[in-house]
Amino acid sequence: MLAESTQRLLIYLIEDEADLREELVFSLGAMGFEAQGFGDAAEFYRALVARRCDITVVDVGLPGEDGFSVARHVHSAGGIGVVMLTARRALEDRLQGLQEGADAYLVKPVDVRELAATLRAVARRLGNAGVAPKPAPGWQLAEGGWVLRDPERRELSLTTAERAFLNCLFENRGQPVTRDALIVALGGNTFDFDPHRLDSLASRLRRKAQEVGINLPLRSVRNTGYVFSATDAEASAGAG
Repeated sequence: MLAESTQRLLIYLIEDEADLREELVFSLGAMGFEAQGFGDAAEFYRALVARRCDITVVDVGLPGEDGFSVARHVHSAGGIGVVMLTARRALEDRLQGLQEGADAYLVKPVDVRELAATLRAVARRLGNAGVAPKPAPGWQLAEGGWVLRDPERRELSLTTAERAFLNCLFENRGQPVTRDALIVALGGNTFDFDPHRLDSLASRLRRKAQEVGINLPLRSVRNTGYVFSATDAEASAGAG
């Protein structure tokens, strides 16, 4: 269940750098999340007792109890997602974060759009998706997200992986989504997931769509990931 709301995810952000904490809280709020920031683990735990959050975003290098310990305690409690957001980029730190129970590990600096996509992907995996993804103009994910419907009402049945892939893209429609965020959406992690699987998934999805006459507005973005840009496809359809 979402914390006190079916409309917005409640995010607790634990970050000791005040300027960054305030910036992220503001940006996440502008993107539709309910976000609160805390400077250390003690503040976070006090807030958690009063009101349970959906996902915790935690830095590693905190004063007092570090982020690894926080991740371990939150994970052991169950039902709350954990996203680590830290400047520590060493493989050993990433592995430790995931071993302590983090659902995703992001390295600073991070684009808030990638953080938002990661939070939504983690929420879906935990069953806390709340509001269904907003469809791109003229496009819909129907029947619980298992059917893609184009502006001409043509339909394409989706597999589990295709559904997760498109859900993530629809939530960030018109904006490039990084490969790491898509990997998280597919239930993998960035360390042992073959990135070529994303390309294969996208290619199969395009072929399936073409077979039923759908011009899928799915484009790869060099050195980034993928974007679902409905405007391109609708312009092509209108020209036809």
